[in-house]
Order: sequence, then C-alpha cells, then structure tokens
Amino acid sequence: MEAVSILHNNTTVSISMHCTLSARVVNPAVHRVFSSTSAPVVKHSKETNSRNNSAKTSTITTKEGHLQASTTGSRKGQFNGASNTPKLYLDVSPHRAVSAVRLMRIQLGGAFSDLLNEQGKGSGDNEMGYVERTLGFRTRDLDDRDLRLNVKLAKAALRLGAGNMVNAFLRKLALLKENNSLPAPKVDGNDRQQARALATIHSHPVWMVRRWTKYLGLEEAIKLMMWNNADPCFSLRANTGKGFTREDLVTELEMLKVPYELSPHLDDFVRIRTGMQVVIQAGLLKRGLCSVQDESAGMVVTVVDPKPGDRIIDCCAAPGGKTLFMASRLNGQGSICAIDINKGRLRILKETAKLQEVDHIITTNNADLRAFDNNGTKADKVLLDAPCSGLGVLSKRADLRWNRRVEDMEQLKSLQDSLLDSASALVKPGGVLIYSTCSIDPEENEERIAAFLLRNPEFSVDPVDKYVSSDFVTVDGFYSSNPVKHSTDGAFAARLLRRSS
Repeated sequence: MEAVSILHNNTTVSISMHCTLSARVVNPAVHRVFSSTSAPVVKHSKETNSRNNSAKTSTITTKEGHLQASTTGSRKGQFNGASNTPKLYLDVSPHRAVSAVRLMRIQLGGAFSDLLNEQGKGSGDNEMGYVERTLGFRTRDLDDRDLRLNVKLAKAALRLGAGNMVNAFLRKLALLKENNSLPAPKVDGNDRQQARALATIHSHPVWMVRRWTKYLGLEEAIKLMMWNNADPCFSLRANTGKGFTREDLVTELEMLKVPYELSPHLDDFVRIRTGMQVVIQAGLLKRGLCSVQDESAGMVVTVVDPKPGDRIIDCCAAPGGKTLFMASRLNGQGSICAIDINKGRLRILKETAKLQEVDHIITTNNADLRAFDNNGTKADKVLLDAPCSGLGVLSKRADLRWNRRVEDMEQLKSLQDSLLDSASALVKPGGVLIYSTCSIDPEENEERIAAFLLRNPEFSVDPVDKYVSSDFVTVDGFYSSNPVKHSTDGAFAARLLRRSS
C-alpha cells in the first residue's frame, strides 16, 4: 500500500493504492506531490506526409506536469535528515529507479521523450537528478548507453502494478479538473519565478518562456504557448505538376465529406482540421495527387520564385516538400539539384518525385553541403532551408519542446553560419540565395542574415514584398509567418542577391 498526496490550497488530498513496485525503489518516507492546473489530455494522431504516406504517431500529453518530492514538514524538493545529501542505495537498480520516474513523467506529458532516443546521450546527470528529487534517494550513476532505453524496456524494468499507480494519478487529476479544484500557480515574483509559473501553466520549458517573453513580450508569449497547445490545422497542396488542381482537390474533399477551407494565401492549398485519415485512406497522397504541407513552407517557395528554365540548387533538401513544390512550378522546364547528407531521406525524396511525376526535373546528390562544389557549376537560385530549432512548428511537434535545449541554439547558429557560407558559393553572379527556417527566433533568422552580410558584402537583401503579401513582410524586407497572427506554422525567409560582377 502506498500513499500518494496531491497538494491543493494548502490541503493534502491523499490517494491510497496497492502498488507492487518494490519497496526498495520507493522511499517509504516520501510523499509524491503533483502540482498541475489542468487534466492530462490524451491525444492520438495519425499524420502523414508525401514522403511516407502514413506516418502514424501517438502521443500522451498534459497541459502541465511537474513532479516534486517532499517529506512531511519540509519544503518541496527537499528532504529531512541530518544531512542535505540524500542517502545512497547501491543495492537499488538505477535502471529501475530511472524507469519508475521516467514512466510517470512520460505518461504525464512526454517531458523525457528525449531520453528514449539517441538525443538522450549525455543527460545522465540530469536524469539521476530527477530520480533523486522524485524518489528521495540516489543510486549509482548511469552510463550514457544506459539512457538509450525505450518505453518497452522502461515498463519491463518495473514490477507489475506500476502502470496502475500512474493511472491512479491521472484519474485523480481528471476528477480534480472536472471539479475545477486543481491548484493554479501564481504568476508573480521576479522574471524567473513568473517564467516558471507560466511554464507550468502552459507546459513549455522555462527557457522557452523566458526567451519568448524577451523577444515577444509577455502577452504575445502567452498567446503563442496557447496556440502550440491547441489542436493543429493541416494544409494540403494540390500537385499541379501532375495536372491536379486545387479545384480537383476540393471536388475530392467534398466527395469524401471532409470539411475544408481555401487557403487565403496560396492558390494551390486548402486547410483541413479533421478528416486527414479519410484523405489518406482515399489514396490521395499515395497517388501523388496532393501533399501535406503547411502554408508557411509553401510561401518560402513563393519567395524563391521558381520560374521555367531556372537552375535551382536545394540545399538540405530532404525529405523534399519544398523541392517538390518548386519542381511543380517549373512546368517541366529547368532543373533542381537536391542535396542532403541523409541518404535514406534523399531516397524518399526521389521516390516521391517519381510518384508526383516531377522526377525528370529533380536530381539528387547525397553530400555534405560544406564539402559540395557542384563541379564548379553555379545556380540561378539556391535555397538553404537550414537545420533549426523548429520553434515555429511546436503545435504539430508535441515532443520537440522537450527535446530542444537552450544549449542547442548556439550549436545551431554556428551550423547555420557555416551552411550559409557554403550555399553562397553555389550562387552565380546576379543569382539569388534564399535562406529559410521553420523558427521564429530572431537569433536564427535576422541575426544570421546580418552576420552573413558582414562576411559577404557581395550580397544584399532583396525585399520579399514582390512575392508575398505585405502582412508577411518585416521592416527589413524578410518573410516571416507568425502562428498566432496568420494561423500557420512559424517560418522565416530572406532573399539575398549576389552582385553581377
């Protein structure tokens, strides 16, 4: 029997349950205190894109989820005893301890999904810190290789009944939510304290909250987090390269009884909020008639402005959404060289190009852009859709907010600078370099362009107002889509002209 306590309005609500989780793993003196402001929401989504036709995902998320440990008479996160150092239990399996905490945290919001894949490398200290704070004792440390556990292993490492304990948490929280009796963190104190409260309320990492508050202001940051937590809207692009128009797509959707609305920004796109599985099962994607592509990505292609006869190089091209859209705009005339370091993803691009009947336009090249010279051949237009934080697509990538770290930003900026310099060498005199991201962070966008222009004075900004609506044009002449303002993913693009001589 284990007692679980939920703290609410200075009152402890206890849950007693049978749990066969080993007594060695759970410190009997520890109460688990869970603080949240909303019930867990279970979402099952089956998404697809033009590359893999039916990529199915299932995620369990909560609006918030912070697991803290305390003992009677002590402050949250601290433990009673003669010493501040938690007791070390060498006889407790660290794998079982980590799995217990991990299972609870994953079920309560996917906060440690990064620890279940290769990106979890190097996070052992952080992982064991959560064990210490949650269970109240330490075990021996885990090696990095130990952290690459999947959900199946995490469940196998626990005794039967651990899942029941987690479900009891969730049922109790759902009941408290229905009664509108969950505690709400107060947004007060200094900037860091306010950010922590907002992070709990809106289920985002604290560093993101602080970053957005800095760049967007408090009100806009809150709106953005609410947008990210709302059900996403998806867009379909009619594949005109195969002779399938938006009118044809609308006809198909009406026959399938899938609600839609026409994109107000792009002629080839429609928006749907429900019915994606119906579209998939009807074979529209499998037949190459349309693709799942956000309008923000489509407008990046509009900024590129591909025209029949153009020679285009698409850097970091895979899995190929923008490549394929550009190919459809060439009307069978011109060429696109698609470069990517990932051979498997590049193969998918090639297969999809054949499906959409634009494979005669696209050639693929498996290479690192930083070592690619295209045999000295320069292009009319070079698109660098750079690796980025993805902070503009969090509404569709529920796991990404927890996988991304603030330390990643510096590494990404360095990579983006390097790729920009390499891509610029492929632009012919008088040609255009287009830099784009799916990020809303100015350090990945405007600041990267400013730094590039200082290093490469032969390039200058070509304002995008000739290519997209003025509503998407920044004061510096760049393209920027705002999720809250435009109801699309967040994205950025800049056109940079190279001097003719």
